[in-house]
Amino acid sequence: MQRRHFLQLTGFSAAALLFEKTSALAGTPSYALQYPSSVSLWRDGHWQPLKGRNEKWSIEKLSVELQQTNDATNIRLHAPGMPLEKIKLTWNKTFSSSARYLGDAWERSYGDLAWSFNTNQAPWYLLIHNGRQNYAFGVKTGARALCYWQAGSQELSLVLDLHSGGMGVELGDRILDAAQIITTQSLPNESLFQTDTRFCRMMCETPLLPSKPVYGINDWYFAYGKNSKDLILSTTAAMADLAPDTDNRPFSVIDDGWEDGDVFTRCNDKFGDMQQVASSIKKLGVHPGLWTRPLLANAADQQNLLTPRKTDGKERYLDPTLPENLQRIAHTIKIYRDWGFEMVKHDYSTFDLFGRWGVQMSPDITTSGWHFNDRSKTNAEIILTLYQSIREAAGPMYLIGCNTVSHLSAGLFELNRIGDDTSGREWDRVVKFGVNTMGFRLPQHNTFYAADGDCIGITTQIPWNLNKQWLQLLTESGAPLFISAQPEATGPQQKEAIKHSFTLAAKPQPTGEPLDWLSNPRPSQWRLNNRTVTFDWHAPKS
Repeated sequence: MQRRHFLQLTGFSAAALLFEKTSALAGTPSYALQYPSSVSLWRDGHWQPLKGRNEKWSIEKLSVELQQTNDATNIRLHAPGMPLEKIKLTWNKTFSSSARYLGDAWERSYGDLAWSFNTNQAPWYLLIHNGRQNYAFGVKTGARALCYWQAGSQELSLVLDLHSGGMGVELGDRILDAAQIITTQSLPNESLFQTDTRFCRMMCETPLLPSKPVYGINDWYFAYGKNSKDLILSTTAAMADLAPDTDNRPFSVIDDGWEDGDVFTRCNDKFGDMQQVASSIKKLGVHPGLWTRPLLANAADQQNLLTPRKTDGKERYLDPTLPENLQRIAHTIKIYRDWGFEMVKHDYSTFDLFGRWGVQMSPDITTSGWHFNDRSKTNAEIILTLYQSIREAAGPMYLIGCNTVSHLSAGLFELNRIGDDTSGREWDRVVKFGVNTMGFRLPQHNTFYAADGDCIGITTQIPWNLNKQWLQLLTESGAPLFISAQPEATGPQQKEAIKHSFTLAAKPQPTGEPLDWLSNPRPSQWRLNNRTVTFDWHAPKS
């Protein structure tokens, strides 16, 4: 491979992390990482160094090969008869003391995204800002390992988590193409947010996006599971009257509460017949959507179908490495198609797989000492196979992933929830989880998927003067807009605001950009529709 010249990065050591190559995409220089300074294997509770240099590294039966292509470095692993837990690639470099770092989240974010002066675990990609220049390091979406970055004052590391459940994967004799490393630096006159967005586009070459902007309603943040056919149809009818009379009509997503206990292939008595419910929603000029939980087992399931992980006994979970479970999940999704639904929101799969929320997955994804029935696949491969099965079964239905692994959702789901639940009851939760995730994960909007920042819960428990700001941000962000409007809280003022928001959300808009995100984890200054907007997220003191 030809290299034109090495590029020295301001704020880093003289031995540069990037090199500029002769090839370029659309006139933009292409960069790649140098070969790592060292490669290590996590075994017996500590890191063991591999021998080698440049593209080939090894220890015992493990070989690590690094293949550099036009725009990426491919990591290939071969370890016959040897379980693998983690592999670490390290570059010995000095970082500026003034540098700031930003990583992503494993699945949803939890109000914890922010630029900081250090980083312990940055899932999937890492941005570095030194005051003058911005740098980005990541892996392409669809990786076969769960990857995270670490940066210290003297080094940069990429860790590939290769567990199957909580034990090392046993690959057998197959070669695993674990991940593809890519990198870039900011272009002239490019903002930090724009670098982030462009890098997300580089990481996901084939996003699956809705054909039109998605907007509509969801009952969760006022019903909280106490829903029914009559409630869904009445609120859908009220909101349908506020939607613009265009060829892009809203969705009405029925959230948790319709199913028959732990059985997601039939409804309870409050709904009666889901095919009739979907048909009635369509007659109102609205697209019907449905919430589900694909990995939750029911009381009739035999033990041999379940994930071997220890649980609290209150819930049990299907093991997706068993073909019969994948077939069952696909069959369930097809049932929703047959009922006439046009969108499915599938939830809880990361928690049901690993027993942890994303915010709990540091330093390890799950508890140790257990593995799936098929130990020959990494956790990332198991997740991808599950997502691909759901995708294939869904056909033309839109899919919203919720509590799904972001980097593995890209290219498979049209929409993905990017933050933890907001609220129709607690304003602080809206700001912590809603505003934070919009500020730091909007670069993934229309680059990975349509980024769903969750609902506006218009209720009597949250003051309207606060909620209307959240409504404006979601409306003008360009991302999907979902409203959860309690009938008792939806008066003339709210209806007029919803009507205005639906009119905007039904059309393509530029992606909103936080202007103060470098110093404010809950950004209050935004560029929305090419103008600057300032929000006050603070609730008045009582």
